[in-house]
Amino acid sequence: MPSRFPPAILAIGRNYAEHAKEMGSAPPVRPIVFFKNPASVVGNGDPIQIPPICQEGGPQVDFEGELAVVLGKDCRDVAESDALSMVEGYAVANDVSARWWQNQGAGGQFSRGKSFDSFCPLSAIVSAREIADPQSLRIQTRVSGELMQDSSTASMIFSVVRLISDLSRGMTLLKGTVILTGSPPGVGHARNPPRYLQSGDVVEISIEGVATLTNPVIQLP
Repeated sequence: MPSRFPPAILAIGRNYAEHAKEMGSAPPVRPIVFFKNPASVVGNGDPIQIPPICQEGGPQVDFEGELAVVLGKDCRDVAESDALSMVEGYAVANDVSARWWQNQGAGGQFSRGKSFDSFCPLSAIVSAREIADPQSLRIQTRVSGELMQDSSTASMIFSVVRLISDLSRGMTLLKGTVILTGSPPGVGHARNPPRYLQSGDVVEISIEGVATLTNPVIQLP
């Protein structure tokens, strides 16, 4: 568990065209934005804990490897040309998702199914100075050694600079806010049959130049 939680976690849905397609949707024309509970954050090596509430609706807990952007200052109404100067650093994230709670259990709103405790593993932050271009990073996710996601941040529909500029319009983003930039294709929910997380799994997400995030999975009684 981290020593402090971010002031906010803003996440972007379906920000890769192939992921939107596998989820049965057209690519969005504007960013799909939702919030995750800051208290859902855990660190590298900490367990993803599937709570008893996720037994409602059947097996459903999914993985989503993502690039996380951490803001280094308060910002509002940021021009795209200034957006990267707002970034403190980058991290690897897992937007863990309880799909029934995301889609059916909470009135069609994403946040609850994405916000259970431990549902936002984050790696250590690498300085923005170490990443020349956040839109040219390979991202891979493995579950218990099996490669599930293999893509590049170049395939994002809405770039990091576009997201910072858009999210800050009329809304102050506080220093330390984490932006999850969306997941590439290959999630468990879209597979046939679905591949949901279960006790004993280990999720490993790597983004070149950033970090590798590894978390075991346990089922809480």
